[in-house]
Amino acid sequence: MRASDKAYAALREDIIEWRLAPGTVLAEVEQSERLGVSRTPVREALSRLNAEGLTTAAGGRGVVVTDISLDDIDEMFELRETLEGKAAALAAERGERAVFEQLHADLLRAPELISQDDPARHAYYALVGRLDEAIDAAISNSYLAQAMRSLRVHLVRVRRLAADDAPRLNAAAVEHAAIAEAIAAGNARLAEAATTLHLHRSLSHVKATHSPTEEHHG
Repeated sequence: MRASDKAYAALREDIIEWRLAPGTVLAEVEQSERLGVSRTPVREALSRLNAEGLTTAAGGRGVVVTDISLDDIDEMFELRETLEGKAAALAAERGERAVFEQLHADLLRAPELISQDDPARHAYYALVGRLDEAIDAAISNSYLAQAMRSLRVHLVRVRRLAADDAPRLNAAAVEHAAIAEAIAAGNARLAEAATTLHLHRSLSHVKATHSPTEEHHG
């Protein structure tokens, strides 16, 4: 792995997992020492993070980690409903039914994962990731898939922020299972409606658990 890729992956994960909090200044010298690479790869990594919106230039302060406000969350979910609703409908029209039938069956068993400890919950999130990947593959639209991948980076931060509890995760598993079931049935309208319902409930949960900061960093 190139030094710049290593630095990018490490910084990106630290931001997504909230180990680097919003407003944290990412100084090249400090980060190069922490990550064990030279300043040039760190500079390249910060440029990529800026492009993704995970960091931003803050005048004379250098590069800082961006915040997520309630306005940001509303805007993300507006875009998410447009993209993911369309993707679910396309997947129902174009996807392999057997793939989504298996995902539906796996998601119905998800409460067994959610009720356990954090490592088991990671298995649930990995299962949701499999559903995302299956939809991306089924839609046969690289532009739409890329747009959704770009948005998911920020949604992972929001998910960590919301600190999903077991009742919400169980409900989300049922919602994801309904999406997979509709796609497996080839019902585009139902797949889109199931996606919209899931996103509405996710947004309500996030907003109920998120304490916004006063400053809006975009």
